[in-house]
Amino acid sequence: MKPPQASAQPAGDPPHRLGRPPGPISETASEAHRTWLEPVRTRLVASGLTLDTLGHRSNYSKARLSELLRGKGYYPGWAITHSVIRVLDIPVRPLRRLWMTAAEEADKGPDWIKSRISDVPMLVPDDQPVAHLGFTQTMCKPYTAYARAFLQSEQRAWKVVVETFDILWLTWDEATAMPNTPRHAWQLLRRKVLALAPRRPDGRPDLRAAAFSTIAQAQTCDLTERLHRIDVLAQFFDTITRLPPDQMDVTVLRYLCGVPDDAVPGVLGLQPAITHSLDRHARGALTQLRPIPESQE
Repeated sequence: MKPPQASAQPAGDPPHRLGRPPGPISETASEAHRTWLEPVRTRLVASGLTLDTLGHRSNYSKARLSELLRGKGYYPGWAITHSVIRVLDIPVRPLRRLWMTAAEEADKGPDWIKSRISDVPMLVPDDQPVAHLGFTQTMCKPYTAYARAFLQSEQRAWKVVVETFDILWLTWDEATAMPNTPRHAWQLLRRKVLALAPRRPDGRPDLRAAAFSTIAQAQTCDLTERLHRIDVLAQFFDTITRLPPDQMDVTVLRYLCGVPDDAVPGVLGLQPAITHSLDRHARGALTQLRPIPESQE
């Protein structure tokens, strides 16, 4: 019997062995920094590569890679980040956007970011998974409307939606392996939106500002009547945030965002019967807490 042959290694690579997971992420790393760093660390662990092998393939020292993977020290440049994600076969385009967002949060100016990006030659664009592309096209409008209702800014709403889609792209294999991908995606978006939303003293999200952007009040010419409508709607919207989370989401999507009734279950990743029940209970609770205005447009 012939002795078993060793598995083939890429030319020039050191012998392959499973490495230990990198140390914990530094407490000083920002939330935006963690957003792209965690998928990179997950992919490294799944690859089985050691820091020695990663360093050999990326042409960076083990010490610098360890610092990058733990989010320690200065915010990393794009060149070393790009080199690592290419070794790990991570899509460049979404991670670059997340890297830029975190760089801004780390107080890196536009010139610094542009300079670091230009250090790396542009390569062939990543192939976006067809299913992910279809998902983003379907969810873009309702996701943005939900984010805008809480953030009251088209730019901020769009930014958080794009970030959500980018995270999903980076983790698409894991997301699609879950029993309910739309539900997973919705909860990801929801967490990000509510983390940025203004808060009431009791910790609830503050939805009152949405009263200023309704169609009904905008079409009212009489200033006194317009202010009255705004006050009534602001109090009503504030009451919505007292509902349980799923009831609040159904109410916001249906009555503030104008998402069609039959589309809400798909957005939330819930069965139609469950969504209908949530809507019915929410309307009942709101009627008891505060009469529903004649128009919530």
